[in-house]
Amino acid sequence: MSTRTVVHLVRHGEVHNPQGVLYGRMPGFHLSELGREMAVVVGEYLSTHDVTHLVSSPLERAQETIEPLAETLHQAVTIDERVIEAGNDFEGMTVGSNPKQLLNPRLWPKLVNPTVPSWGEPYTQIASRMQAAVADARDAARGHEAVIVSHQLPVWIARLAFEGRRYWHDPRKRECSLASVTSIGFADDNLLSIQYSEPAAALVARASKVPGA
Repeated sequence: MSTRTVVHLVRHGEVHNPQGVLYGRMPGFHLSELGREMAVVVGEYLSTHDVTHLVSSPLERAQETIEPLAETLHQAVTIDERVIEAGNDFEGMTVGSNPKQLLNPRLWPKLVNPTVPSWGEPYTQIASRMQAAVADARDAARGHEAVIVSHQLPVWIARLAFEGRRYWHDPRKRECSLASVTSIGFADDNLLSIQYSEPAAALVARASKVPGA
């Protein structure tokens, strides 16, 4: 009989970001009060699973998201650079709230090819590092379950990679809400299933009305 293992990819909770900065890998961005509530809720949800291995991105918001679960399970957290946020050349800007910044001619070379994308870390590179991290987490939790707290784009690209879908996509259509859980099931080393859940959905509904959501 095959051994079943599940790796849960969790997106961090809401970040305190009232200026709407594209913070990327910048340090100093922490969960908001609501984000900490999300961390508690997703921690409670995952604590009912057979979790034996915990992994986090090195960024503060990811570590703060996994903290309640780690405390409940009395388990150490492995920091893995491979599950960090995607690199983005617009980091530190406010292009989301002020897209007119992209009209600056010096930025145009960054926009020539959205399929790569030309403004940041290639999707293929994100997929490669995330798949490797998932494989290692699967091996560490063999026969049980692992949790990796990462970021929206890496989690979404990992899902596309496991599903064999193209990486180029409309960011507005990503199924990867705040504090969501994308669960990848394996039979031995073979992909068995991919499931998606939003244990903090009620809090996410509130986040859309809060500055910095």
